Amino acid sequence: MLKSRVHEANLRHQRGYNCAQSVVCTYCGLLNMSEADALRAMEAFAGGIAGSGSTCGALCGLLMLAGLKNSNGDVNDRSGRGSTVQLGRQLLTRFKAWNGSDVCRELKGLETGKVLRKCPGCIADAARLAEEVLFEGIFEPYAPRTEEE
Repeated sequence: MLKSRVHEANLRHQRGYNCAQSVVCTYCGLLNMSEADALRAMEAFAGGIAGSGSTCGALCGLLMLAGLKNSNGDVNDRSGRGSTVQLGRQLLTRFKAWNGSDVCRELKGLETGKVLRKCPGCIADAARLAEEVLFEGIFEPYAPRTEEE
């Protein structure tokens, strides 16, 4: 079993990666994607998709990993498309259940003043879901979810 990379994802964020990059770059090597490609692909997802405050970047990164993991990459063979969407929905549902929202500005409390989850917590949650769902059985379990991550 591999050691959990949840902490590594947050270290990337501390070094300047955006939330989406932090998640995707932590696991992209397991899915035959280079870190340089992951950095470029996820660059515009900062600040809740292009700074709009919409869908959380960490969640966007997690959903990209789901596609890389589950899709067969053949546009003419749509047999797996439904299962990839279902997998994404499962991840989205769990993320929202843990955090009360999937919207960056709501998570950060930008409009309400009530912070639901800070970026490090969202990154950790996305990384946990990647390890628990996408890479089940590959990683050692990480410490339980905390409010202050």
